[in-house]
Amino acid sequence: MKGVLSPVVTPFDATLNPDTAAWIAHCRWLLSQDCGLAIFGTNSEANSLAVAERRSLLDAAFEAGLDPARMMPGTASSAFPETVELTRAAVEGGAAGVLMLPPFYYKGVSDDGLFAYYSEVIQRVSDARLRVYLYHIPPVAQVPISLALIERLLKAYPGTIAGIKDSSGDWDNTKAMIETFDNFAVFAGSEAFLLDTLRAGGAGCISATANINPAAIQDVYANWQADDADQRQEAITAFRKAVAAYPMIPALKATVGIATGDRGWERVRPPLISLDDDTVASLSRMLESRSFGMPGRSRVAA
Repeated sequence: MKGVLSPVVTPFDATLNPDTAAWIAHCRWLLSQDCGLAIFGTNSEANSLAVAERRSLLDAAFEAGLDPARMMPGTASSAFPETVELTRAAVEGGAAGVLMLPPFYYKGVSDDGLFAYYSEVIQRVSDARLRVYLYHIPPVAQVPISLALIERLLKAYPGTIAGIKDSSGDWDNTKAMIETFDNFAVFAGSEAFLLDTLRAGGAGCISATANINPAAIQDVYANWQADDADQRQEAITAFRKAVAAYPMIPALKATVGIATGDRGWERVRPPLISLDDDTVASLSRMLESRSFGMPGRSRVAA
């Protein structure tokens, strides 16, 4: 896989259950913007979803005819049997890859322990179609994925270990991953690093704000060799910084709500808190000042 992918935000109904129809509609719109679906990522509130809920949404995506070749579901859980279940379901449905966090509850674990976890999952799924994209997000998981671990996994499972999302926020680390490994797709965890990633030979980005600004980010991906690529990059970086001035997940969902006229999109699951009315108004003014819109993104269900 390569290009721009979005960790798709998950809408909830008034009882805080996933709103499948609204979610499918958002997925369809992202695909129409040439944006891949990294469903069940951090900004999807994936770790606030039960395994059964993720399975149900995944099945709904396949049944709705969403292109599995553009899907990279997050399948990890601290309990490896749950990771096996979700990973197997994704592979059997035809997903091009899975995005897999390390087990994140226990801190200070060794590379041996992490290797054993990934190895156990791969062996239990036991499917030649499996493509694992590691998910390095030490600011949140606090369980890093080292270069040595990547090397060991690639040697043990060539072809299966396909790439990584680097959400460390450390460009030097992303660059080292790109330069160290061959046939290993490195995705930046923010579009702020997209142009640098592509110039270094990386695969693209998997970015929170691709939920709301996919066309502009995709434009940088498609035109990274253009004479004005730096200016295009500056524009998407500036927009990300403006959104990041607010709590990211509630702000993304509020922005979809503003675009669709559906304030139900503002709901988040505890422990996250929705933006208050004053903050939503501030966010709306910021978006309006930038003439921001999400063309084609209506309230119409899937």
